[in-house]
Amino acid sequence: MLRWLFASGENARTWSLSRAAVYGAAVGAVAALFKIFGPLHAPGAAATRVLEIAGAALAFALLCAGAALARNLIARRFVWPNLR
Repeated sequence: MLRWLFASGENARTWSLSRAAVYGAAVGAVAALFKIFGPLHAPGAAATRVLEIAGAALAFALLCAGAALARNLIARRFVWPNLR
């Protein structure tokens, strides 16, 4: 299994859900900006663009926070008991 993903040496620690959500929101906002201002974008109102950016940021934030939560649960249950 990928032990480096769950622990680095003797310092086993959980991933921060809030940090993962912030990073996910940033990635989502950047992805939405690329989509909106890319060469194949459709013209639209400013409110629609703001909602699209906010929606993508929220979706990516939830996705990344969920992935961090799943990683922490798996690590606590299966990996870290074996390290102690």
